[in-house]
Amino acid sequence: MSALAAAASVLHRDLRRGRRRLGDLAQPLVFFTVVVFVFPIAIGPNAEVLRSLLPAILWVSALLALVLTLPEVFAADYADGSLELLVLSPHPLPLLVLAKAIAQWTTGVLPLIAMSALLGGVLGLDFNTWVAVELGLLLGTPVLCLVGCLASALAVGVRGGPLLLALITLPLYIPVLIFGTSAARNASLALPVDAEMLFLAGLSVLALTLTPFGIAAALRARLA
Repeated sequence: MSALAAAASVLHRDLRRGRRRLGDLAQPLVFFTVVVFVFPIAIGPNAEVLRSLLPAILWVSALLALVLTLPEVFAADYADGSLELLVLSPHPLPLLVLAKAIAQWTTGVLPLIAMSALLGGVLGLDFNTWVAVELGLLLGTPVLCLVGCLASALAVGVRGGPLLLALITLPLYIPVLIFGTSAARNASLALPVDAEMLFLAGLSVLALTLTPFGIAAALRARLA
């Protein structure tokens, strides 16, 4: 089996596993929806204030919901011993963990982006801002997912792993959050958003290039 075929097999297996765990995958979506709808209750009936804060609310809610999915990235493989087989595989480990990260983004993050699009429309987000929020999430969430997978690899098998994951990832998510919300703010004021989108795209390319090697090194260190 070639390295690409092995990576495709890992991706297919994780996607099938995600379909079998629909209940677990629904929890972040429920959390995301509840958080988004709680904010308007706290803010009050002022529609202008809500529209101005809604992009930041969607970003923060998606970020927190994504953190909830991170403990499961390597937990099942660690529990059944298949993680050791993955590490000992003759195929390049960075490529295999990249396949797992893509599966995690597809099953855990893409539904959040779709839900944010729906909620943004329901809560009255104007079209330009809505497009900026969704495009920013599409470009920025790969960074969040890959950094989260790196943190998950560092914390796999560690007691108190979810808390450790939050402590590691949340500070690293701040640059993406700043540029994502800045793009939405500029769009609401009819200002250009090219710089913010290019920055998010650049971060995603950088994360796709570097973090698989970091994840592979962290797994080898954890299982040594």
